[in-house]
This record gives sequence, structure tokens and C-alpha cells, in this order.
Amino acid sequence: MSNPLVTINLVVLNGEKHVRHCLDAVLAQTYPHELIELNILDNGSNDKTKEIIESFELQALSFKQFNFVESKLNLGMWPGQEELLKYSSGKYVLAMAVDVMLDKNFVSKGVERMESDGNVGALEAKIYRYEISNDKIQMSKIIDTCGFKIFKSRRVINIGHGEEDHGQFNKYSEIFAVEGAAPFFRAEALKDIRVKGELVDKDFFWYGDDLDLAWRMRLFGWKEVFDPDVVAWHDRQTTKTLKKNFSDFIRIRRGIPIKKRGLDWRNTRWTIIKNDYIINILKDLPAILKREIQMAGYIILFEPAVLLEIPKFIFLLPKMLVRRREIMKRATAKPAEMRKWFN
Repeated sequence: MSNPLVTINLVVLNGEKHVRHCLDAVLAQTYPHELIELNILDNGSNDKTKEIIESFELQALSFKQFNFVESKLNLGMWPGQEELLKYSSGKYVLAMAVDVMLDKNFVSKGVERMESDGNVGALEAKIYRYEISNDKIQMSKIIDTCGFKIFKSRRVINIGHGEEDHGQFNKYSEIFAVEGAAPFFRAEALKDIRVKGELVDKDFFWYGDDLDLAWRMRLFGWKEVFDPDVVAWHDRQTTKTLKKNFSDFIRIRRGIPIKKRGLDWRNTRWTIIKNDYIINILKDLPAILKREIQMAGYIILFEPAVLLEIPKFIFLLPKMLVRRREIMKRATAKPAEMRKWFN
């Protein structure tokens, strides 16, 4: 069996700290370079990101195709990924953030796993944490994510986040959804889950759109899996620790930009409105209401700036309901199938 073509799509904004390391890891892939397309979209960087990418172009000639697309406007991470799909012809598509470094066998192992099951629409790698200090890379065995897990309250977490890896995540398994740092997609699945020609909801702009996309992929009948043999590292710019108590919760929240906290509140609820079955919401309503009341109280007391997202949330709600109708028309996964993921 011949190896399929793979597309690596990288969206970056002001990534001078990470982009060289990210691209070096792409260049180090053991998968045949003549079967890799590399597309990069710069979202209007005003640091040295573009200079670093341009200096990389000569090395990129080893790939089947290299495209560097510049946008004067910041399209956002996932609208940027959708833009790069116009240049993509691979059977598989790796959607990368610039603060990710791939293990040299990432693409080879990812292709091997995806080729073994045609029903897998997206693959989640075991992603560890790394940091850069004085341009030196500090790798770790602390888990950043093994994918998304969702609870009856509709709280969503990164599996294993902040845990030291002792082999507790060494089993290949199906998961609720892939996380957005470096998901490995089947191009056919990305095409299938478009709604009225669009892959991502551009009203989200940033944050939560990876969950929205992955939830819809599940609704449309595609598997999402975690493979511990596919490895990467992520220098996550927000949360780096687990919360153990309320004080930790406040400290971690304060480490996240207030704008992102607002988008998290708004976009997560839009995602639920668009993708959750009403019967499942009703069954879990006590857990959902309990969490919503707790979050509302916390936001009013400690993060009132988040409330500034409420007018836009309400204004675009009719639009989200229209999108929900389109999604539900095509959903093939039954409520009971989706419900098994709400722990």
C-alpha cells in the first residue's frame, strides 16, 4: 500500500518565539517529505514571524508543496485553518498551532492509525507540555492534553491536563472530541461536516470553535480517537496547572486573559445550543443548572467584564438556532449514542 498525501496547515499570529522550533519539528518528520504539503497562514503578525517563515522557504522545498499565505486581518485560528484548506489536497490534514512541536514520527504514526480504520474522522495525539526559556526548549512528561472529556454539567476538560505521565494514558481509545492544538483529520470528514459550505463558525472568532467542530463531527457519525503512540508537545499559553480547590480555580482563571474568559463563556454555550440534543439536556438539567448558577455567581462577583459578552450572545442567538436546525437535519448519531460521553 502506498503512503497517502498529508497536508500540514499552520496558522500563526506573532509567533516568533515558537515558529522556528515548530517548523524544525515539521522538517524532521520521518514521513516522506515528497508526500507532505505544508501551508502556513500568517494572521497579520507584527513581530519577526514572517521573516522567520521566509527564511525557512528554501528548506521547505523538500516538501511536495509549500504555500505561505499572508492575511492583513486576524481571521482567528480556525477560520484561518479553513482558509488553508483551499490549498490542501492531502487525504489527511494536520491542523497545527504554532506553539506545538511534533515528535518526528507524528505523521507516520498518525497515518498508520488512520489507515487502519476508515470510520475515524479525527485523531488526538498524546500531547505533553514544553516551555521555551532563553530560546532553549525544556521538554517534559507532564500531560497537556489527551483530548476533550465532557461531563453531565457540560463542563469540558482536557484529559490528563497537568498530570505527570506514568503510563496511565498509554491505551488507544475512542474519546468524545479532539482538542485544537494539533488534531489530525481525515479530509473526507472535514468535507462531510461542513454546514452550508462552512466548516467553522466564524462568529466564534477564537476559542471554543475546536469543540464546536469536533462535537459536530461526532453528531455526523465520525469516530474520534486518542492514540498514545502519536506524540507532540504544546507550550500552552493559558492554564498550566490543575485546580485542586477554589483558590486554585481563581488563580488559574486570572491567568487567562479576560477577553478569552468571555469568549469561553459565550462560545461554549453557543456550542451546546448548536449541537446538544434537547432530550439529553433535559435529562441532565439538574447538573447543568447547578453549574450555570455557580458560574453566574462567580462571574458576577469576580469577573463582571465577562458579562459584556451577553449582548452579543443574545443578538446572535437566533443565528445559532438556525445553524442548529441545519446540523440536526444531518445528524446521524442518536441521542443515546451522544449521551454515553456525558460522564
